Amino acid sequence: MDTEIISTEAITSPEKNTTVASSRAPLNEMELDDPALYINRELSWLEFNQRVLEEARDPEHPLLERVKFLGITSSNLDEFTMIRVSGLQTQSQSGQSDISPDGLTSAEQLSAVRKRSTSMMADIAGLWGDVLHPALDAERVFVHNYSDLNDGQRAAMREYFERQIFPVLTPLAIDPGHPFPHISNLSLNLAVVVRDDKFGERYARMKVPGVLPRLVACQPTDAPEGDDQAQHFVWIEQIIAANLDVLFPGLQAVVSYPFRVTRNADIEIQEDEASDLLRTIELGLRQRHFGAVARLEVNPEMPDLLKDLLSSNMLLDRKDVYQQPGPLGLSSLMELMKLDRPDIKDAPLVTRVPEELKSAVESGNAEELFSAISQRDILLHHPYDSFRPVTALISAAAHGNDVLAIKQTLYRVGANSPIVKSLAEARDEDTQVAVLVELKARFDEENNIEWARSLEEAGVHVVYGLVGLKTHCKIALVVRKERDGIRRYLHLGTGNYNPTTARIYTDFSLLTVNEDIAADVSDVFNLLTGYSLQKNYRKLLVAPVNMRQRLTEMIARETEHARAGKPGRIIFKMNSLVDPRMIQALYSAAKAGVQVDLLIRGICCLRPGVKDISENIRVISIVGRFLEHSRAYYFHNGGETPELYLGSADLMQRNLDRRVEILFPVEDEAILRHIRDDVLEVGLADTSQARRLMPDGVWVRVLPEPGEDEFNSQEWFLAQDYPSLAVHGVTSTTPQLKSHP
Repeated sequence: MDTEIISTEAITSPEKNTTVASSRAPLNEMELDDPALYINRELSWLEFNQRVLEEARDPEHPLLERVKFLGITSSNLDEFTMIRVSGLQTQSQSGQSDISPDGLTSAEQLSAVRKRSTSMMADIAGLWGDVLHPALDAERVFVHNYSDLNDGQRAAMREYFERQIFPVLTPLAIDPGHPFPHISNLSLNLAVVVRDDKFGERYARMKVPGVLPRLVACQPTDAPEGDDQAQHFVWIEQIIAANLDVLFPGLQAVVSYPFRVTRNADIEIQEDEASDLLRTIELGLRQRHFGAVARLEVNPEMPDLLKDLLSSNMLLDRKDVYQQPGPLGLSSLMELMKLDRPDIKDAPLVTRVPEELKSAVESGNAEELFSAISQRDILLHHPYDSFRPVTALISAAAHGNDVLAIKQTLYRVGANSPIVKSLAEARDEDTQVAVLVELKARFDEENNIEWARSLEEAGVHVVYGLVGLKTHCKIALVVRKERDGIRRYLHLGTGNYNPTTARIYTDFSLLTVNEDIAADVSDVFNLLTGYSLQKNYRKLLVAPVNMRQRLTEMIARETEHARAGKPGRIIFKMNSLVDPRMIQALYSAAKAGVQVDLLIRGICCLRPGVKDISENIRVISIVGRFLEHSRAYYFHNGGETPELYLGSADLMQRNLDRRVEILFPVEDEAILRHIRDDVLEVGLADTSQARRLMPDGVWVRVLPEPGEDEFNSQEWFLAQDYPSLAVHGVTSTTPQLKSHP
């Protein structure tokens, strides 16, 4: 590699068309804050979404799973636009001069993001139109264009339109007498051109009702015998477009063009001025509907005159008008996952329950459950291990006669939560129940407001979090009166208290009665529910109190071990690595000889493999059937006393400085060895779903050596059958792992 400059598209300034890198000195003399050593955060996220899109291309996945990945890619891009792109637009328009760690202004980042997003949207449309749509046809799942329907189907759709769609439609004229209508976020619309004899051509806007299915079933009445397994759908906006004559009687509906709007959804809450946080967030949610337009999606067929009319009324830069052929908003393809077609889906997930908990969980025996947890720490690795022990613990606490208190944090719990139901049932004269419901969990605010109110109505003490901080940690504390005194039972997790996502996300849960950790958790709850300036914790790393400092110290300790000639090794697993100071600490460790392995699902701003800087750093990303969501931080510590922390925090400024997070230690040696050898090392050995980040910012597939079979880490985890996740030490089936390169 050239030691003078790093050549990569990922760090090219789109405005200046020059490479942002230091040529002042060789890389081994570069300062660790040099922009050339950082990958742009926004472009790194887009490359993560590209990896998701690649899963949709992968023929190894069942067909409907590929369609699901395509829908996720589209949905991800929507959220990215609502939050990150809109933020860049605001910065650029306000003239803010902040420079990103990789050396780009907000305007330069916005230009690069537009270019990459345009390419990605074209890839999404092409993959649907050229590959997945024809493949579905071959599997007798037909998603028709209206023009392809036969007479019988068209008649059925006309009837459906008149009965189901027409009553909820509201045509809105656009002329001097009718102000330009509000276009809601993520709504699909039709821009309709109508003509009358007196005024000529006029325009109207028609919102496609989101309360109805986007894909409308249209089974033919004349299907061939034996073809009853085929399923037929048509896009609802095309049904509306084909029946505009009903909506504009006496006029000629000339043509209609679909368009879709994405608004700024990053609501800003002035918490320090709020007397009632719940009410303030409710008002903020209403404001979200009126955020500035960040993106307008149209088909290429829409004439420039109409694009200009829409963009000018939305106060939108024409650079943010995206042309995409075919149906807009392909996240709606997720509706097809409801089809009863197991032959083109992943095999059903069969989860495990640890042997020592199985009887208690299946029988609902609370005494047996508490007894098992009191004997030893128990690890659960979701989704391979069932989430049922976690819900069973809260249920046992809610209905147990000897439970004195239950305290829990809730971030995203989903609908029909059994955990919230148990907490609501736990309130009686002898049990104190306190729950922190984080109202600021983005896009779950409304759901969490409902849960907060229902818990309050049940008599539960509900708090909404700390001013200026999101509470992101996942902790539950059960205080129980037993023969030998008071004992505290804990659940500590890396993921949300959501049984649905626990079947989709990879996460860790630890069930323990460790007294020092329990005392720390009690202190954290005192911080959350009362007034506390606690600065010292026995075992936990707590953000924003001591987590940054302690992680930095442990990285520095590993660095000193390497300098002293001892083996230095760091393995971190997380969603994102963004924080510049943490990246610099890892660069320093790598320069000293520490071998650094990073399993990062999403954003990575660190640039591995740079000569004399980060040659000892390897970055792997796994995107597969399950969303890699767990966070783990392993330090070899000279090999004598390795340390491992699990928790909810990524290495981002928001997690370390602006959220309440915890990382908890794994002190059971068998569990520590299991996570290191049978989880982290197994992930690093993946040659099926893994990509490796190159020095130039490009992600490349990790392939097996010639003559070797592919190794899929997630499939390997599914195939294991640990008799116990408390004291297992099972390594006999672990694949042969290669040493760090």
